[in-house]
Amino acid sequence: MAKNNDETTVLASNRRARHDYTILDVVEAGIVLHGSEVKSVREGLVQIAESYAHVARGEMWLENMHVAAYKFSHGVGAHDPVRPRKLLLNRNEIRRLAERMAKERLTLVPLDVHLRDGRVKIELALAKGRKKEDRRAAIAEKESKIEMRRAVGRQRRGKPE
Repeated sequence: MAKNNDETTVLASNRRARHDYTILDVVEAGIVLHGSEVKSVREGLVQIAESYAHVARGEMWLENMHVAAYKFSHGVGAHDPVRPRKLLLNRNEIRRLAERMAKERLTLVPLDVHLRDGRVKIELALAKGRKKEDRRAAIAEKESKIEMRRAVGRQRRGKPE
């Protein structure tokens, strides 16, 4: 669990999303959880790699997010690990995201699940899928930036290349 300065603790992240998609816009949303789910999420027992969000009847829903069962809940207190979960967004934000998703054929993927001031939040990205050659170009660009930073560092220290 990484901790940032503004009281945000990252509980789970979807590193694959930044590789498979081109991120266009990022939105933070609240998420409706049961009590045992909150306890599991706080322990980091959550997976968002295969999840996605969509709009249904004017509400935003997150599908395929796996929240493991809390070890101390049994019977009535237990929850379904992969049930659809409602996301809490402003009505105008939902409408704007839905319009962009429909018009530009974009996907809404989660980037991370985190705690902000004691509340579970999810960071969603409006993204466009990358093709294989796009991914290769992005990797090449990333490697060239790293090499440029290394060269500048060597030059600053006065070492020859």
